[in-house]
Amino acid sequence: MKRIAILNTGGTISMSEDQTTGKVSPSSTNPLSQEGNLFRSLADLTIIDFFHLPSPHVTPQHMLELKNWIEAHQADFDGVVITHGTDTLEETAYFLELTLDLDIPVIITGAMRSSNEMGSDGLANLRSAIVTAVADQSRGKGVMVVMNEEIHTATYVTKTHTTNVATFQTPTFGPNGIVSKNQVLYFQKLLHTEHYELQALTKQVALLKAYSGMTADLFDHIVDSGTYGGLVIEGLGAGNLPPAALPGLHKVLAAGLPVVMVSRAFNGITEDVYDYEGGGKQLRQAGVIFTQGLSGVKARIKLLVLLNSQTPVNIAQAFYLGAK
Repeated sequence: MKRIAILNTGGTISMSEDQTTGKVSPSSTNPLSQEGNLFRSLADLTIIDFFHLPSPHVTPQHMLELKNWIEAHQADFDGVVITHGTDTLEETAYFLELTLDLDIPVIITGAMRSSNEMGSDGLANLRSAIVTAVADQSRGKGVMVVMNEEIHTATYVTKTHTTNVATFQTPTFGPNGIVSKNQVLYFQKLLHTEHYELQALTKQVALLKAYSGMTADLFDHIVDSGTYGGLVIEGLGAGNLPPAALPGLHKVLAAGLPVVMVSRAFNGITEDVYDYEGGGKQLRQAGVIFTQGLSGVKARIKLLVLLNSQTPVNIAQAFYLGAK
């Protein structure tokens, strides 16, 4: 029987609903710890309450602690399952994908409904995650998110709905597998993986969403605050900005901060197509790094890892699809 570590970090999957007020909040005891015996027939489980945090409270430092624990204990287990709140689940998943270089599967799951709500999905998702972690074909596939009987790569999965149990989707590419009863079926493979050595987080990255009428003031603050080592922009369309924002952008570039462009659109990739003031062609020529397939929050996590990594890396090349 395979040895699987379950690291509970909190979130809705570990919360309960007050039957009188309807409020959902952390309970004094983690329901998952109480129900863990339901899955003893699937694997030899070691259940650890690692954190007990709503996911908006999770920081990159918490992600680094998870990464360090998994690295230190990888020889003790055949797989790791992490339960996590859904609001920032995709960020933790991608952080671990970029910083872990393991053969054992690392699966992240959560829930959209608390443990005692009607139609609670937590235990079903946890079961699917364990089944995926145990499957031989899950080895070497990196960090994956398992929700609603679908398997998604950590690189491209995102939360698409505030409350629906089918919220986690992979726009543009779709899921790379499904869980059917006790069977795991893969029908896609992530062609490119990358990993970076990371020991500490000292540099921060800002994320700005472009909008009609955007001016330079937010860009100015990023430089003037002295807080940030890089910037990710969710640009308009395929990667464009309003003209009034350009003086601020050029100030950021002149300060030597890397600037990464993604699209604020839900689907598609960025392209430097338009050659007008604020158009993507001119932004790339000015030094903005265009990336393909990543959301704003994922690009921020990647730039954060790159800026703090001990691995020598060309940041611009690292953001191009297929770069090593």
